[in-house]
Amino acid sequence: MDLRIFDSIGTQIVGDHSLATYLQKMYFCDMEQDQLKQTLKQHGLRVTDCRVEVLAFFSSHEHALSSRDLENSLSSYDRVTLFRTLNSFVDKGVLHRIPAESGAANYALCHSNCHPGEHRHDHVHFTCDACGNVECIESAKVPAIDLPGYQVRESNYLVSGTCKTCMAQ
Repeated sequence: MDLRIFDSIGTQIVGDHSLATYLQKMYFCDMEQDQLKQTLKQHGLRVTDCRVEVLAFFSSHEHALSSRDLENSLSSYDRVTLFRTLNSFVDKGVLHRIPAESGAANYALCHSNCHPGEHRHDHVHFTCDACGNVECIESAKVPAIDLPGYQVRESNYLVSGTCKTCMAQ
């Protein structure tokens, strides 16, 4: 059965789709929003539109992102708000900061082994010289480093070269 669905002022909001397909898309969209909100709550963060959008943006990318990527894509928020959101996400263990050679930072989603103030990223961060993408290579583990007399808060292992996608082109 083919239905056309209209909003309250008569604008068609669903074309030639079945009602089941439309409802399924709406369900998964709501479910994803619920998961994003739950993630924020689990990390002790207040749920705001900006935080949900920033977390959704990171969740939709497989590589690390810069603050400039956020500014370009989420232009409805000012730079200061996005910067504060990134910092609170790092502080609460939602994102981890990946230093770049330029001095700027990229950010990637943390996994379950991160907690507020303590990031455990024993994997390689790979920067592609061709496309500039930064990826977390979870399969390449970095051994723990023992530094007598020092307390290690965080360590980063950066590798650069050409990524699989660029090599295939």
